[in-house]
Amino acid sequence: MKSFPAVNGGMVLGDDTHPFFLPFQQSAVYGRAAVACGAKAQWVDLGIGFALAVDRGPFRLISRGPVWTEAAGASVRRTALRGMARRFGVTLATPEAALVGVGLIPLVTPVHHAVWDLCPDPPGNLRTRMAGKWRNGLALAERAGLAPRATDCAVLGPLLRAEGLQRSMRRYRALPAAFTLALPGSALRLWEWRKDGQLQAAMAFVRHGRSASYHLGWASPVARLAGVHRLMLVRAAEALQTEGVCWLDLGSVNTDAAPGLARFKLGSGAALRPLGATLLVLP
Repeated sequence: MKSFPAVNGGMVLGDDTHPFFLPFQQSAVYGRAAVACGAKAQWVDLGIGFALAVDRGPFRLISRGPVWTEAAGASVRRTALRGMARRFGVTLATPEAALVGVGLIPLVTPVHHAVWDLCPDPPGNLRTRMAGKWRNGLALAERAGLAPRATDCAVLGPLLRAEGLQRSMRRYRALPAAFTLALPGSALRLWEWRKDGQLQAAMAFVRHGRSASYHLGWASPVARLAGVHRLMLVRAAEALQTEGVCWLDLGSVNTDAAPGLARFKLGSGAALRPLGATLLVLP
């Protein structure tokens, strides 16, 4: 996977047209949804980059940010980040890349995300870097005639209800349904698969700039048995690629807690991207 381009000098705060990899949590789309859910979102121009800070009461969270310019060194980044903590309350940050030093206290160890490069250099078919078993499973779903399709926001309600039940049963955490409903429809990319007219699987993606993120998904036992999610993910990735999206963030990878899900994400051809630790930032 080629390196992630750094921010250029032409960046505009709150604008999702950036030509570089942009984390969902540092996008205008995310900021608008956070405000709709009662948080305060503030764009901060750091001179050497920008940050979307989300405040709830005394707590400020800078998730997967700030987004830095290419020339910003570690010392300058640390000083700029600590400057954002000069306020009443607690400031937490999870930088996209590791950042250490005085005034930055690690609280949670770094995680990894699976990021799929949809615009490889040199250009090539998305299937070339898939794991063999993953590619074979994809071909099997295609031969079975499965046909997931892009759809509209009408599927969002049923998807949220089904995914909410799935989440409570499997005991994992996700953003609340209200946040998803607050996302602009123009940023959502929704997919579904039906059998005999009944919804059996769905996925939601969010586009932000030339990046996109897998947001949530659900599959019934019928869909899981058919293996439709692999095909749905590929069709969605191909559609995003056609739009000009170059990076698809498939979310965190935890080989200990969810090894099967980790294999699914990485089998697609996505690469591991290490994030920085979650930090308590002192002024």
